[in-house]
Amino acid sequence: MPDRTRPLPKMRSWLFAPGDSERKMTKAFESEADIALFDLEDAVAEANKPAARDAIGGFLKDRGAEEKARLWVRVNPLDGEHTLADLAAIMPGAPGGVMLPKSRGRHDVERLDAYLSAFEAAHGLEQRSTPVIALVTETAEAMFTTGSYSGAPRLVAMTWGAEDLADSLGAQSNTDEDGAFTHTFELARSLCLLGAASAEVAPIETIQGDFRDLEGLEARAKRVRRQGYRGMLAIHPAQVPVINAAFTPSDGEVAEAREIVALFEANPGAGTLGWKGGMLDRPHLSRARQLLAQVD
Repeated sequence: MPDRTRPLPKMRSWLFAPGDSERKMTKAFESEADIALFDLEDAVAEANKPAARDAIGGFLKDRGAEEKARLWVRVNPLDGEHTLADLAAIMPGAPGGVMLPKSRGRHDVERLDAYLSAFEAAHGLEQRSTPVIALVTETAEAMFTTGSYSGAPRLVAMTWGAEDLADSLGAQSNTDEDGAFTHTFELARSLCLLGAASAEVAPIETIQGDFRDLEGLEARAKRVRRQGYRGMLAIHPAQVPVINAAFTPSDGEVAEAREIVALFEANPGAGTLGWKGGMLDRPHLSRARQLLAQVD
């Protein structure tokens, strides 16, 4: 686990910005996003990766520690040639965290942990102070390892991807005629959620590509939050307020959760309790406490 003397930011909204665009990185930094996610992978052409590394490294060095806590970087996958060069460029600036794309299982997070530990030592950073979010469904192989991440070092969140998975499968599309994800991609979403719950880390929903459809985004964000997701990736600043609102418990939800916790605290020996014409049991208490943990 990451060193918790360096507090983690909220994880409702994760806004991508290509690392070769100073303007877009600045917009992400100045946005309401909980985490600005500077990209060295898919959003940056091969020829531009060296310049993008330098740009992100410089951006990080110009920021204070509190600001950098919400500035994360998506590096390139471990099965390619760029990961170590990415880390060499960004780790002197102490990014808030690292996103690992195309993770094939816990062993990839462990390998990244070893790399990060070496760079932290080289730059005088607190050991294991750089947390990790893993993208866990971008290849067919990775679909079978989403339950392997329990206890993975540094891991604080897991998310999933539909575009690269479609490419891995040779699928023409990841959606049906109505725009909804087809079965295999809904399965990826479910496996990410189950894997994150097993690993006791935050599950984060994948992007919505149509950044103009804010009503559809709101409906989807609320739907996956009900399923257990705790945040969502974004590709445009306009999506961020919608995501933040959808993943923030309402005043009514918070009041109800506090009432449930107080009721069980007043009756510590009870397994079930009557409440508002129904029955509460220990799973209701657990869910109430989980909701309050998001706001307290």
